[in-house]
Amino acid sequence: MNKKFLVLLLIAALTAFLFVGCLPPGPGPDPDDPDDPVDGVVVEIDGAVEIGGKNYVSGGNHDITVTFPKPVVNARVFVSDCLGDYSKQPTSGTQIVLWPNEDNTVWSGKYKFACTPCGDPDSCNLTSECCASYVTVVAGECDEDTCIQVPVIVDCLPPFACIEVKGADCECEDCEFTFKSQVTSQDCKADAECCGDDCSGLAGWSIAIYNKNPFDKCCATTCYDPIWSDSGTDCPIDTKTSCLPLRNVTNNKILYYVIATLVDNVGNEVEYYATMTQTGETGCAVTVTRYCADKLNCACTTWETESTDTSCVVGATADGVIGTCLPAGNCCD
Repeated sequence: MNKKFLVLLLIAALTAFLFVGCLPPGPGPDPDDPDDPVDGVVVEIDGAVEIGGKNYVSGGNHDITVTFPKPVVNARVFVSDCLGDYSKQPTSGTQIVLWPNEDNTVWSGKYKFACTPCGDPDSCNLTSECCASYVTVVAGECDEDTCIQVPVIVDCLPPFACIEVKGADCECEDCEFTFKSQVTSQDCKADAECCGDDCSGLAGWSIAIYNKNPFDKCCATTCYDPIWSDSGTDCPIDTKTSCLPLRNVTNNKILYYVIATLVDNVGNEVEYYATMTQTGETGCAVTVTRYCADKLNCACTTWETESTDTSCVVGATADGVIGTCLPAGNCCD
């Protein structure tokens, strides 16, 4: 199994462990009343992860399970518009149907979290791709109709990076390639790093190089193992390959295929695709061509549709760049 898949499996394993967690109880129960049926209510959102004391979920469908210490009736969940406005009324937003177990202590339903504004743009804040919703549980036994209320941050965008590529001669023969995320110097400001995730944070990255088309017969996963790969868990990205042989690139044939993958803490993922061809007849300088995902609903690339992104500018010392400086997917327009 190649190194790229190992790191992604590790990220997935950590995510699976962290995501099935219990959100902290909110207002409502009376701690001095031992018979209070809502004391100790637990809300579980499948896929939620706690980071820095805040709960995050990705955009999309998530199971919501509410467990009561004693049977209740008419349990409901309301999810507010995703605006980051924690002062919204607890029962506004979308009501979610919950189904009870046999003794009415566990109620479950499903909700599709999304980063959308409220219906009237004049009465609410502008939408954000890293917004917050209130998840409010209501049941007949709750004081003031509210059993528990917790904020959840919805992360709707993947991580991003502009990765510069530079070829150089190895000490004896062949070529080595450096992959480094861009850092731009700014007057009177901190350097701007084009790598990371603007919401839940970066969980990991990997870069894999192939000497033949990894999607010639496959798409959801690659058909072949890479000839080189590396991975990490934070920014900046800075890695160098082993010495790789130059193939015969007569008539500007593809030298190598490159796939760079980034994953954030709630599972949003982006893949960047590029090819490297030898710039001249000799030497290790390469021409980097970026491609967007244009096959099977953005599952992979045919290596035919070039990326139109202009947010990454090739640095003076680089041969080319991979990726984008915008938190967006890599689907073709």
